[in-house]
Amino acid sequence: MGKQIVIVFIFFSSICLGQRKYTADKYFEVFAYKKAAELYEKIYDKGNNSYEIVSRLGDSHYYNSEFLEAEKWYKRLMDTYESTVPPEYFFKYAQSLKSNGKVKESDEWLVKFSRVKGDDSRGQALEKNEGYFTRYTNQIKKVFTHVNNLSINTKYSDFGGFIYEDNFYFSSTRPLGTSDKLYKWNNQPHLNIYKANEVYDTENQLVNLTKEEVLLSLSSEYHESNAVITSDGTTLYFTRTNFNGKKLEGGANKIAYLKIYKAENINGEWKNIKELPFNNDNYSVGHPALSADEKTLYFISDMPHGFGATDIYKVAILENNTYGTPENLGKEINTEGREMFPFVAKDSTLYFASDGHLGLGALDIFESKKQNGIYQQPTNLGTPINGAYDDFAFVINTVKKNGFFSSNRKGGKGDDDIYSFILYSCKEDITGIVSEEKTNKPISGATVKLIDADGKVQAQKITGNKGTYTFAEVDCEKNFVVIAEKEDYKADIKQLQTLDVDKQFVTTNLSLKPLIIEDQIVINPIYFDFDKYTIREDAEYELEQIVSVMKNHPEMIIKIEAHTDSRGTKAYNKKLSNQRARSTRDYIVSRGISSDRIKSALGFGEEQLLNNCGDANQNNCSIKEHQKNRRSYFYILNNSKK
Repeated sequence: MGKQIVIVFIFFSSICLGQRKYTADKYFEVFAYKKAAELYEKIYDKGNNSYEIVSRLGDSHYYNSEFLEAEKWYKRLMDTYESTVPPEYFFKYAQSLKSNGKVKESDEWLVKFSRVKGDDSRGQALEKNEGYFTRYTNQIKKVFTHVNNLSINTKYSDFGGFIYEDNFYFSSTRPLGTSDKLYKWNNQPHLNIYKANEVYDTENQLVNLTKEEVLLSLSSEYHESNAVITSDGTTLYFTRTNFNGKKLEGGANKIAYLKIYKAENINGEWKNIKELPFNNDNYSVGHPALSADEKTLYFISDMPHGFGATDIYKVAILENNTYGTPENLGKEINTEGREMFPFVAKDSTLYFASDGHLGLGALDIFESKKQNGIYQQPTNLGTPINGAYDDFAFVINTVKKNGFFSSNRKGGKGDDDIYSFILYSCKEDITGIVSEEKTNKPISGATVKLIDADGKVQAQKITGNKGTYTFAEVDCEKNFVVIAEKEDYKADIKQLQTLDVDKQFVTTNLSLKPLIIEDQIVINPIYFDFDKYTIREDAEYELEQIVSVMKNHPEMIIKIEAHTDSRGTKAYNKKLSNQRARSTRDYIVSRGISSDRIKSALGFGEEQLLNNCGDANQNNCSIKEHQKNRRSYFYILNNSKK
């Protein structure tokens, strides 16, 4: 019921009883669909199966979300009048079929709809999203969990709302007393705004509401709904039927549309109720929502020149209680159908309900992210939020990790019910031990950095006495790099991916290779191209380790020795090793190390082979065995590590 009141609320006066069809038409024209359906069915049973009777029977049930009955009458309509019905009936029939679980048939009728109205985005969406139903109903990631039908729901229509501090504001048609007027659309009392306390059931991990109370200062004898409050608690915006305090007011067609009103908090009561200046007597304006910075008011309207039945608009909130010019959010958000119940989260994500974007049934809930100030193509939230029937009025508290939405899905307590959910929050700890490579002894005082996929350092830790580190509460399903560093050690780098298991530990141990072992600075072998002595890029990387150690110990003095394998003449190898030793020294000096800290840089050719790969046996040795002899040593002469 809640999603219907946005269209209109009209004057209902006494109707002269006369011919039954005349009476049924009058009820239908004033949106009293329950009564209209009852009367039209009696007319049909008497033999009148005209296009008008059958189509209005379908519409009467469709607009009250009675999709089984709507499907029955639309089928009869198509069986007889398919070639002459307006295209919109193809769409309504497709929606009814989908809500009743007949997805394949629904898509077939949506294709027919697209053929007769090819420029309509609702039909075009199916061509671009084959397999949408399976994707939306089989969500791999559990984003919304512990969906709960609230204990405060009644047999009437309960929906909403808005979260403010520890309270939740919602709307309900539950009767206030025995004299409640009935809303002819669905024979329920009119809507009022309620406030309830939000409570968390720790044992069952459920969010519930309790101690609901009606906001009588906002109530009239007609509809009030969709309250939203500014962060300072001083201003409340809400939707109300065009009621001047004494009577309903209508425009040129004598229809009383919806308007947005504003109330002030005066000593704990909502007073000074005034309508906003961009309201209009000739169309509806409702469902207010505030932007994250509260400088923009979002709302829905069926004002002229929109894209569909109801569109989402925005208007700037200016100083001195003034407003800018309303702007339509555009065709990326709005369709030829209904867009309703906007809500803007703290991160500026827009949530709204729509039956125009491709969904699982009637109204579905969508989200749209903002990029460069513009809302992008909406995404269907999928199950368990969306289902076969109407799902709408989505709100979320990203701090408390919970929220609410409304639905008339099967298994509820009334017409519309409010459901709570918990936002699945997956956080994991990355932990490990930093140890020495050969001895496995833990290393204290090592710096460990957590780097994200964009190369940004997310966190940094120093290992304790046992070499341990922990990065707590890291996002799940993310790629990271962990780097451990310490003076006089070669850094260790490991890639990892966090899991999809909340409160899990991801263990990543790191090993540091000491650069100073006894009287040497030990690095990986530095290689030269064949018959060359210029420093290669991979050699530069290794030599930077030498530079770092010497900068860490400014008194350190070293000598360099270079060796070759046995291939080539002894004289040539001696000369080549000397050239390589000097190139190595020159690179270190070029990096800011004083030349007088390098005692010597000598080449020994093939004089000190490490294996049996001398001249006599060199043809029997592998490349790997020869490579072992091509090496450089960096000896520490003064044994100083200051």
